[in-house]
Amino acid sequence: MKKDIHIPKVTNVAIAIVKEKEDWFAYLINNNNFSLENTLISSKGYGVIDSKPKKTTFFSHYLGTIDSMSYKKVELLNKDVFGLTNEFLLTFYVNDLIHDKKYIFLPESIISENATKLPLMKRKGIMIK
Repeated sequence: MKKDIHIPKVTNVAIAIVKEKEDWFAYLINNNNFSLENTLISSKGYGVIDSKPKKTTFFSHYLGTIDSMSYKKVELLNKDVFGLTNEFLLTFYVNDLIHDKKYIFLPESIISENATKLPLMKRKGIMIK
């Protein structure tokens, strides 16, 4: 039964963390030649800091349509969560078919030294495809 369910692979869609002045923001990048419809991103952080389990509030962001070859700001990230695992769950539709993908930024991976040139954006950031 499970083998009969078609789960489409998400390609050319990324989450990037970008530093702007003193703040860090998460962006969704659609590097496809088609739009993403009814786009929803849920985010949370979890892990251990100072030997104590920590978790952040669970956030959901409805982004609507993300045009082809474009990007959209998702949320502001507090620097205090960089020591946690930061997880983003993306869900969207293409031609009435649902797609989803999980993006995980490991603890301490959101640092300027890990920044690379981002597609479509004229800046650098930490990106997961």
